[in-house]
Amino acid sequence: MANSLVSKVEELSKSKPVFIFMKGTPDFPQCGFSARAVQVLKMAGAADLGAFDVLSDDPMWGALEELTNWPTVPQIFVNGKFVGGCDIVCEMYERGELQELVQKK
Repeated sequence: MANSLVSKVEELSKSKPVFIFMKGTPDFPQCGFSARAVQVLKMAGAADLGAFDVLSDDPMWGALEELTNWPTVPQIFVNGKFVGGCDIVCEMYERGELQELVQKK
């Protein structure tokens, strides 16, 4: 069971160039960190943002944590690779790294 959920997390993370596992949705975030992460990703040029609301599915949240060894959300993936959480993407944005990563095809 858990392995299939981890596979689902991996599949989702690769379904869009930029994917965020968050509380709520990009249009209606349910926490400040998720809201800030979405804002920064959009400022960095992530137009086609994929998202999954972890509040809607506890087992998926557990599988996400198992995959990344990261205990909090949001969790951001770029080109299928785990980048980090809100603080990390904000720091990357300030250094110009996030823009480069998001706009790389």
